[in-house]
Amino acid sequence: MPLACAAALLLGGASAHALRLPGAPGCSIFPANNVWNERVDTLPVAANSAQLIASIGLSTGLHPDFGSGLYDAQPIGIPFDVVSKSTPRSRVTFDYADESDKGPYPIPKTVHIEGGNASTGDRHALLVDKTACKLYELYALYPKPGGGWKAGSGAIWSLRSNALRPAGWTSADAAGLPIFPGLARYDEVARGVIDHALRFTVARTPPASFSRRMRSKVAARPCMCPSSAGYRICSSCSI
Repeated sequence: MPLACAAALLLGGASAHALRLPGAPGCSIFPANNVWNERVDTLPVAANSAQLIASIGLSTGLHPDFGSGLYDAQPIGIPFDVVSKSTPRSRVTFDYADESDKGPYPIPKTVHIEGGNASTGDRHALLVDKTACKLYELYALYPKPGGGWKAGSGAIWSLRSNALRPAGWTSADAAGLPIFPGLARYDEVARGVIDHALRFTVARTPPASFSRRMRSKVAARPCMCPSSAGYRICSSCSI
């Protein structure tokens, strides 16, 4: 698929090969030929690249959800937990049950939630099962009074597969795609290699596009950046 040229999705190293998570060394973060891990430096630039970049904003900043530490006394960034076959499984009640995977989900008692336990934001929870090599992602995860969990939506992926969710289905990031493979992790920075695409968000996306996995319910504008589109740093950019 042609890519629009922008400072957003990165590939490093001599070739893309899906660096493994130290806590789950037996699992690749999707196959090496997955779209998150493939090289993009030789793909052609999309014909409407300039319009798409302009729709994002030539001078606006990107929001890649990097970070560690606290902001306004709350944790920043998107955390994740490594779980295993011994982690207790839980049934989750979903607001978007018709587009969520039923589970059960391996939610530890000390699960890390985006923004912290008191957050009123997106409250993503990302769970990597090192035994089954599966990725579980939840949006708006809250404990239920009396026990159990409720969430806006939930999605489950096999890290050994390139299978997509059904067309039009949501996911924890609302685009039908996983969040975890697009994060910049500390272990990657420490190794000096980020060998996959990085996710970022923009203010608005159009309601539908052939290249999207999900229709977002926001106002449409001509030539707006489609959700789940691929972007790359221009070869002339110095990093």
